[in-house]
Amino acid sequence: MLKQQTMTSLLVLFIALVPAHNLFAADGIVKLGISSSKSGSFTNVGTSTKNGAELAQQEINTEGGLKVGNKAYTIELVYVDNTSSRSSATDNAVKLISQDQVMAIIGPQSSDRAIAVGEVANSFKTPMVTPWSTSPLTTLNRPYVFRMAILYDIQAMATTKFAAKEWKATKVAILYDEVSPYPSGMAKAFKSTFEGVNGQGSVVAFETFRTGETDFSKQLSVIMNSGADFLYTPQHYEEVPLIVQQAKKMGWKKPITGSNSWSGGDLMGQCGDNCKGLFFTGNFAAGGAKGKSKEFVDKYQKAYNKVPDEVSALTYDAVKLIAQSLKNTGGLTGNLLQDRTKLKEQIAATKKFEGATGTLGYHGNGDPSKCAVVIKIDEKGLFSTYETVCP
Repeated sequence: MLKQQTMTSLLVLFIALVPAHNLFAADGIVKLGISSSKSGSFTNVGTSTKNGAELAQQEINTEGGLKVGNKAYTIELVYVDNTSSRSSATDNAVKLISQDQVMAIIGPQSSDRAIAVGEVANSFKTPMVTPWSTSPLTTLNRPYVFRMAILYDIQAMATTKFAAKEWKATKVAILYDEVSPYPSGMAKAFKSTFEGVNGQGSVVAFETFRTGETDFSKQLSVIMNSGADFLYTPQHYEEVPLIVQQAKKMGWKKPITGSNSWSGGDLMGQCGDNCKGLFFTGNFAAGGAKGKSKEFVDKYQKAYNKVPDEVSALTYDAVKLIAQSLKNTGGLTGNLLQDRTKLKEQIAATKKFEGATGTLGYHGNGDPSKCAVVIKIDEKGLFSTYETVCP
C-alpha cells in the first residue's frame, strides 16, 4: 500500500510540474495502454489479451484509421507487463498515464490487479476498461472504470437456473480458494443466489483451500459425503483440472460446474477427457458462434491459427468499444486531459454496443447490462454455447 501511495504522489507531482502543452495527445495517434501478464501465473491470459487487442487494432488501422469528427487517427497499443502482481500493475498504470500519455487503459484482466489499477486510473481521470474482471470492487464508485464481463450475480443466477432445470438440483457443494479475490467473491455470490432463488436450494458443503494448495482430498471427502447434487468450483483454469481429476479418482460421478474463470487458459490441455461434458458460465464460446461472434472467430483463427477464448474476445470488444466511443465524441480537442473525460462520458453513455461477446450497455455505472452464456465442453474439447441466460 505504501508503495502505491508513493507512486500516486509522484504522479500528482508530475502533473503539477509538467506544462499543460506537454500533456496534449500526439497528433494523429491515439494511444491505448494494455496492462497484461507477459510473465507470472497468467501468461496464457496475457497472450490472449495481446492477440485480441492487436486483431482489433489492425482492423481499425487497415480500414483507414479511427475517424473522429473530420480527422483520422492511428491506434497505437502500448504494452506493459504487470507480471501477474498488484504492485507491478499499479506501477505500470502510473507509467501509462504519465509517461506514455495513453488515452485509456485496457486491462488488467484479473480482479486482483484490476481493483488496484482501477483506483489509480480513476484518481487521475483516465478511462479504464477491464475485459475480464468480475469483482464489484473494480468499478465501485469509480466513474472512469468500466468492465466488459458479466458480474458475479449474473453468473450465479444463470448457474442456479441451469442446475435446477438440467439436473433438478436442490443441493450443492462449493469448493473455492478463500484467498484469491475472484473465486472467493464468486463462491459467496453463488451461495447467496442458490439459497435465495432456488426455493429449497441449500449449500450442503462450503469448502475452502488456499492459493498454491494442490491436494483437495480432505475437502472432497466432505463433499462426497454431503449429499450434494453437483459440485460448483469457480476456480481459475490452473486449479480446475486438479480438482476434477481428484474428484473423479475418489469416485465423484455427479456434475461439476464453474464460472468464466475456467476459460482464458489451457484448461483442456491439462484436464483432457476428464473435463469433457462439463458446463460453466461465461461471456463467450467459439463453438456454435453466430453473427458478429462467428465473424470474430473466423478472423481470429485466420490470424493466429487457433480458436479464440473468452479473454481474447472480450479484449477485442474492449478496443472496439473505446474506438466507437471516441467516434461518438464528435471530435478530439488535442488536450489529453479533456479528451480522456470526453471518452469516459461516451463509454458511460453506451446503450447498445454489439460485439463479438454479445450486446451490452451501461446504465449509471461501469457494469454492463449483458446476458450470460452457459458453456458446454463438447466431446472434442471445444467450448460451445449451450444456452443464453439474460437477467
